[in-house]
Amino acid sequence: MSLPSEQPAVHPSPGPGATDKGLKGGALGLFSSTVIGLASTAPAYSLAATLGVIVGIVGFQSPTVVILAFVPMFLIAYGYKELNQADPDCGTTFTWASRAFGPRTGWLGGWGIVAADIIVMANLAQIAGAYGFQLVGAHGLAEDTFWVTVVGVVWIAVMTLICYLGIEISANLQKVLLTIEIVVLFLLAITALVKVYGGTAPSVSSELQWSWFNPAQIHSLDDLTKSVLAGVFIYWGWDTAVSVNEETIDRDRTPGRAAVISTVILLLVYVLVTTSAQAFAGVGEHGIGLANPDNSGDVLSSLGAEVFGTGGWGETATKLLILMVLTSAAASTQTTILPTARTTLSMAAFKAIPDRFARIHPRFLTPTWSTVGMGLASIVFYVMLTRVSENVLADSIGSVGLMIAFYYGLTGFACVWYYRKVLTRSPRDLWTKGIMPGLGGVLLLYFFLNACVVYSASDYGSTSWTLPFPPHWQLGGVFVTGIGALLLGAVLMLVYQTIRPSFFRKETIPVSAHEPDGR
Repeated sequence: MSLPSEQPAVHPSPGPGATDKGLKGGALGLFSSTVIGLASTAPAYSLAATLGVIVGIVGFQSPTVVILAFVPMFLIAYGYKELNQADPDCGTTFTWASRAFGPRTGWLGGWGIVAADIIVMANLAQIAGAYGFQLVGAHGLAEDTFWVTVVGVVWIAVMTLICYLGIEISANLQKVLLTIEIVVLFLLAITALVKVYGGTAPSVSSELQWSWFNPAQIHSLDDLTKSVLAGVFIYWGWDTAVSVNEETIDRDRTPGRAAVISTVILLLVYVLVTTSAQAFAGVGEHGIGLANPDNSGDVLSSLGAEVFGTGGWGETATKLLILMVLTSAAASTQTTILPTARTTLSMAAFKAIPDRFARIHPRFLTPTWSTVGMGLASIVFYVMLTRVSENVLADSIGSVGLMIAFYYGLTGFACVWYYRKVLTRSPRDLWTKGIMPGLGGVLLLYFFLNACVVYSASDYGSTSWTLPFPPHWQLGGVFVTGIGALLLGAVLMLVYQTIRPSFFRKETIPVSAHEPDGR
């Protein structure tokens, strides 16, 4: 069975041709790739959903955490840059880890991308549904699970269609959505600072302090780890700029540069918004304080009326703030579909999953089954969780951090191993191909292991599960969902290996013509 108007998969051949899967080459430049990388992180949504959590853990040291969380992301971005330069394949972690460590490790890396993206799509759809109703003043419907779910499903379907119709359409829409997002974020930050230094901010406000950037004032290593892991989430997504490498001009250089540039821009935006919001609202647990648990799910919108006021322009600006979070979720929904579709496209082209996922539309030059499949899987997962419990949905989102740390860290280690024979060739090679991605991998491995300990506590998150077999441990729902998703990937891999073992032979993915040994 095949979708109408599809062309068969273009199977890779050794060397540079291994990246020719039928996608539209040369469609994106550095600017478009950077926009896609930035939009994928959903800066407004990520800050709105995560800043309150970070402040609740470390208080005034939240700007420090934002900077510290940037470090492993920047280091891993360099790993992506170096690996993409040698092997610009849209499978990214899947392809690189397969070449470095073997097909089974690569398969699990690809699954980590797919699982994380499908899980986060549920939350993005819920945000889109709720904020869509808030934007038009239908606050009652914004609290209605059924109608929010309906709008969320429609939202996923529309974004899937846009991704299906072509990469240029996707990139152009991203430019519009990201512009709205960044402009309103800067407007919020600057207005807040003007009021703080102009003496018109609430009594809880304070001017910026250098002590906010002192990590030594964080009370414990446990608080540091938990807050940095939460901070890693706000940077996640820049790797989409690399996953569209086969559709990019100068595909061995441009995507990696876009990834690194994206992380640096995100750092600047996050530090500005975090410090300004903290200066204006303080870190209290009541009122507009950023640590107020009633506002932890969306600290930015709760600040809107206070920062902009309620009359005239203030009401318009507050609406813009709601629109900003909505467009942020929209942009991220679309750019979450892109990397997943291209990961499964690459996996299918290399025979790691069924061939139909490698089919390309002859006119739009986009993955067909991979794109539509991502949309359908996201809808099914979202509807299933909303029918079970919103608490389960919340815990599933928290579990994404485990998968982020898993496949980002794996990529860092893959870079070191891939280039191991040339690390002593020059100081630059040692740093950019070895020390930087390796250190990033070690940091993320530590965060992954520590998060497993923290998340496994039965009182962590909104749900808990009791093992059905002795010793009947009670585990936190976040841990169960995250580790369960990774274990499900391992099971699926073993099942597929029995059906089609050809991929799991060591020579399945051909050696790149740019392999370090041959330089």
